[in-house]
Amino acid sequence: MKRFRETNIKGVFEIEMFHAGDERGMFVKPYHKATLEKLGLISEFQESFYSTNQSGVIRGMHFQHPPHDHAKLVYCSSGKLIDVILDIRVGSPTYGQFATIELGGEKYNAVYMPSGMAHGFAVLEDNTCMVYLTSTMHAPSADDGVRIDSFGYDWPIKMPITSERDNQFSTLDELQSPFIYQS
Repeated sequence: MKRFRETNIKGVFEIEMFHAGDERGMFVKPYHKATLEKLGLISEFQESFYSTNQSGVIRGMHFQHPPHDHAKLVYCSSGKLIDVILDIRVGSPTYGQFATIELGGEKYNAVYMPSGMAHGFAVLEDNTCMVYLTSTMHAPSADDGVRIDSFGYDWPIKMPITSERDNQFSTLDELQSPFIYQS
C-alpha cells in the first residue's frame, strides 16, 4: 500500500496499492496488515469474496447490522466501476453524505471503509471483478441496505440492472440506522 487519501467521510480512505510491472505482467499488493495498523484501522479480516459483473449493473447499498457489522477493504481486480460509500452513522457530521471513487483493474486502487457505511457500486465495463475483505463473516440474517435512489447520488447508469432484493430496501429517510458515530 503506497498512499492513503481520506475522503470527505471520516474513516473512508482511497488507497493506492503497491504495484510493479514488466513484460510478464503486473504484481499488485492489495493488503498490508502493518500499514493499516499504523493508521489505527482495522487490519484483521475474517472473510474474502468477490463478485463478477456486467456493464450496467448497480449493486447496493449494502450493510450488516451489529454485531455482524464490519469494516471492508474493497478493490476491483479487473474491469471498472464507481464505488459508492454512504455514511449512515447517526450523529456523524457527514451522515447521509457519500463518497465516490472509480476503481479499476488498471488503476491499482482500493477503498477502506469502517463499519457504519452502506456500500454499493455501478459497473462501467463487462467482466468487472470486485473483491471484498470483511472484518466479520457474512451473516445473511443481518443483511440490510438503503435504496440506491434515495440519498441524492446521480448514478452514471440510467437504466441499471439491479436485484429485486436491493429494490426493496428502505430509503435513507426511512432508515433507522443501528450505527452511532463515535469521534
